[in-house]
Amino acid sequence: MYEEMGRKLAAGGRQELTTKLRVLVTGGAGYIGSIAVEMLRRAGFEISILDDCSTGHSESIPSGTRFIKGSLLNPADIADSLAGCDAVMHFAGKSLVGESVEKPELYWSVNVTGTRNLLDQMRVARISKIVFSSSAAVYGEPNVIPILETSSTNPTNPYGATKLAIDEMLSAETQSHGIAAASLRYFNVAGALKTDRGWLAERHSPESHLIPNVLRSSTTNPIKVFGTDWPTVDGTCIRDYVHVVDLIDAHIKTLDSLVFDTHQIFNLGSGKGYSVREVIQAVSFARGSEVPTIDSSRRAGDPAVLISDISKAESVLGWKPERDLNVMVTDTLSSFEL
Repeated sequence: MYEEMGRKLAAGGRQELTTKLRVLVTGGAGYIGSIAVEMLRRAGFEISILDDCSTGHSESIPSGTRFIKGSLLNPADIADSLAGCDAVMHFAGKSLVGESVEKPELYWSVNVTGTRNLLDQMRVARISKIVFSSSAAVYGEPNVIPILETSSTNPTNPYGATKLAIDEMLSAETQSHGIAAASLRYFNVAGALKTDRGWLAERHSPESHLIPNVLRSSTTNPIKVFGTDWPTVDGTCIRDYVHVVDLIDAHIKTLDSLVFDTHQIFNLGSGKGYSVREVIQAVSFARGSEVPTIDSSRRAGDPAVLISDISKAESVLGWKPERDLNVMVTDTLSSFEL
């Protein structure tokens, strides 16, 4: 099935891009968005950025890049940022699971209403191509591993629910207005990208991702291992990680593979899992010292294993991740040291 989709694109369904195409990157001052900006620039695209810098960092923006400091909740800001653009990569939004539980109304407002505003302004500007930063959180606790794009969706927190609502919104938009859209459902993103301005890396506050937290662990701040009796090889949870550079490579390939009247969905991960112990071992090797840990009880709602099936992205987009866990760890560590 996926091979047939790939042949369809190669036979003429794809709108070929030129080096003069201008892409609006929403959230382009954030971790993933800033790396998308850099990689798009290197690939020859022209860039506009919309970001309110509530979690992003304006110093990550390359000099000379068109930047609108504004909000998805302000249609005028969106209209300004879309001027002269041909397509959108949509990263902007709230993304902390815990915060979404505490402030669900904030997440529905920024993520869902903000995206509705973006799509409305895209229609006014006659821009019909969008690649959306979705999440594996839409699946919730899956019944089948590895997780397919066709797996049931049952998010267990407001963050995942807002991502699913946007996926559904995009499907409706393709049916009613014929746009070309794709939702890329990320698993765990890690790593960094070195640029002439320094490293672009995770700078979250608070930091909720495992790899940077393990890298920052110390004897006074050991990393907690939540559960050592899971039904896995070493008793710890297994998760799927993808390097951020591989992730953005998939975005660029997706932009080149958009089909009008179609909403495509792709899982983006490594297609294999790494346990918590494996992450700790990789960090210990990179640091040259053992990572201090504390074994703790399981967290409620944690699945033992979450791994993506990435065969659709491989077949349709011709994409496959190239960087393994060790590269994710060493790149992140290097970004700390500079």
